[in-house]
Amino acid sequence: MKIALLSIGDELLCGETVDTNAAQIAARLYDSGLEVSRQMTVGDRQAAIAGALVALANDHDTIIATGGLGPTSDDVTAEAAAAATGDSLVRNEAAHAHLVAFFRSRGRELFPQNEKQAYLPSRATVIPNPTGTACGFRTLLGSCHLYVLPGVPSEMRPMVEESVIPAVRERAGLPMLLRTRVLTVFGISEAQVGQLLSDLTLDGVRIAYCVQFPLIQVRLRLTASPESGAATLDAAAQMVRSRLGDAIVAEDRDTMETVVARLLDERGLTVAVAESCSGGLLAKHLTDISGSSSYMRAGVVAYANDAKSRLLGVPAELIERHGAVSEEVAAAMAEGVRSTVASDLALAVTGIAGPTGGTDDKPVGTVFLSLCDQNGCRVRELRLSGSREQVRVATTYHALDWLRRHLLAADPGDRGRSRP
Repeated sequence: MKIALLSIGDELLCGETVDTNAAQIAARLYDSGLEVSRQMTVGDRQAAIAGALVALANDHDTIIATGGLGPTSDDVTAEAAAAATGDSLVRNEAAHAHLVAFFRSRGRELFPQNEKQAYLPSRATVIPNPTGTACGFRTLLGSCHLYVLPGVPSEMRPMVEESVIPAVRERAGLPMLLRTRVLTVFGISEAQVGQLLSDLTLDGVRIAYCVQFPLIQVRLRLTASPESGAATLDAAAQMVRSRLGDAIVAEDRDTMETVVARLLDERGLTVAVAESCSGGLLAKHLTDISGSSSYMRAGVVAYANDAKSRLLGVPAELIERHGAVSEEVAAAMAEGVRSTVASDLALAVTGIAGPTGGTDDKPVGTVFLSLCDQNGCRVRELRLSGSREQVRVATTYHALDWLRRHLLAADPGDRGRSRP
């Protein structure tokens, strides 16, 4: 089966928005045993959309299009699909009923401009949208099956998962599933990962690598029937673990953040953070997890030197003697936030993210981390490279990984003293 993806929107062509939809759909199709043969992007012009649909339908069995189903005048995908298929544009009663129910559930009347979203090609079948106003639709363009979905990622994803993939798999006659195991790695390079795994024989399991800076995902893929394959993947994953060890920070749907959250919860420990160069990014990652209030006590962003003294109790003379970017100040920041909010653990970050501010002794990318507990504070120095954003992101993950390793080494029976 030949599948094409069509992304629609002027914002994609202008570079204002990154097209994450195509990547996410392609990945989910691949994990479901299906592959994309072509991907195209067009702007919000009816003739361009219709032309792209006709061209793709000539040599593809399936088209999955996203974007242009909103209520504004530049949302013309439904009109373009009707033109391409030779259908009239009519009010679809199922789509209209969805709109009425959506607004009623929020205590509002259907806004007249949203009525536009109920008009679909006459032969179209509605694809339910569980989270938004715009129903998707499915229709035929010649012998090609066309699936049209909203461009909003949070709406598109469940529609692909619940409606599109099952329908495409059924048409493709696929009894086999592509099973995938994902192991997330941090702290070693992609080249090192590849070298460590280069001589593995994994009994039909394919290895693929995906860099999501600063993480590396090792994807193990196996085509097998729904009833088989789990044991083979388990064995392959164990072989990878034996090579990569504790550089594996998460598996499958877990992330570094969810692993750290679970370890904090299991050990009954609380944490606080004091940040300078990371600008609150570490606190953000720790609080991205639902329920983080059970372990996250506080986060302080103290950028200016006087703020480090006032908010964290770092002595001004310590900053003057050693500099704000130093192991001494990092340790004082960690101890300061830990004592202020009575947390079991504290992490502190101070560094030079760049592109300015570096010196010969402390170039851009110099970062000091401190981890503090009841036994005192330890400090690590990092020398990172890349853009300002890359330094900040890498710093955050180094801090999270240090916390992860510390928690793994901690005694689960040693319950924290200050947990609320």
